[in-house]
Amino acid sequence: MEHPIWVTVVVNRLFGKLALALLAALHIQPSDPEYPIPTHVSMEILVLVLSVVFFLWLRSRISVDRPGATQQCTEMLLTNPMNVGVHDLLEESVGHGWEKYVPMIGSVGIFVLFCNVISLVPTLESPTAKVSVPLGCAIVVFIYYNWCGIAKFGPLGHGKHFLGPEMPMPPPINWIIAALMLVIETISHSARLLSLTVRLWVNMLVSEILYGIFLGLLIELYLYLSRINIALRSTFILPLFIPIVFIALHIFVAVLQAFVFTILPVIYVSGAVAEEH
Repeated sequence: MEHPIWVTVVVNRLFGKLALALLAALHIQPSDPEYPIPTHVSMEILVLVLSVVFFLWLRSRISVDRPGATQQCTEMLLTNPMNVGVHDLLEESVGHGWEKYVPMIGSVGIFVLFCNVISLVPTLESPTAKVSVPLGCAIVVFIYYNWCGIAKFGPLGHGKHFLGPEMPMPPPINWIIAALMLVIETISHSARLLSLTVRLWVNMLVSEILYGIFLGLLIELYLYLSRINIALRSTFILPLFIPIVFIALHIFVAVLQAFVFTILPVIYVSGAVAEEH
C-alpha cells in the first residue's frame, strides 16, 4: 500500500482514534485501519484550517481608506470590473434580496478554489480530484438552492415549479402535461448533481495527473541530460522552465472550475427564487 502524504499522517495522529470510534459506532470498516481518515478528507481539513486562519488574518487588516494588495485581490472574488464576482453574478441573476445568498455561494466557491489550487504546493494533493469531494459539494448546493425556494415560497409553492408553467388548458390535458413536467423536472434537477460532480472531478483529476506526469518527465530529462556532459550542465537548465506552462495550465483549470462551481449555483438559486413561481 502506498504510504500516505504527511498531512494524512498528522491528521490521523490527531483525530484517528476518534474517527475509528465513530466508524465503529456506524459499523463501517475503514479500508486502512492505520489511517482511517483518507488523504482527500485530510486535505479538506487542511484547506478548512488554512482558510479560517487566512480570513481571520485578513479581517484584522481590512481597511476602507488604505486597502492592501491582499484585500484588493480578495475583493476581486466578490466584485470586479468584468462583473464575474459573486456579488456581480447574484445581483444580476437574482435581483432583489441577492445579498443573503452571498455567504453560502461565496463560501462554496472559495472552498472549491482553494481545494483546486492547493496541489500546486509540493507534497500536497487536490481533494477535488477525488469524486466524493465534488459530490459532497454538489449535494450541499442541491440542498441549498431547493431550501432557498422552499424558504421563499413554501413547500407547495416551490413544488409547483416542478409542474411547469400554468397553461389555459382543460382537464385532463393540463394534468397530463403537469405529470410529464414533474418527471422531466425531477430528472433535470437530479442530473445537476451528476453534472456538478463529474465536471469538477474529471477536470481536476486530469489536470493533476498531467501536471504530475509532465513535471516528473521534465525533471528526469534534466537529470539525464546533465549526466551526458558536465561541461554543458548550464544549458540543461532550460527544460526546468517548461513546467511553468503546466503550472499555468493547472491554475487556469483550477480557477475556471471554481468559477463554474460558483456560477451554476447562482443560476440554480435564481431559478428557485424567481417570482414567476
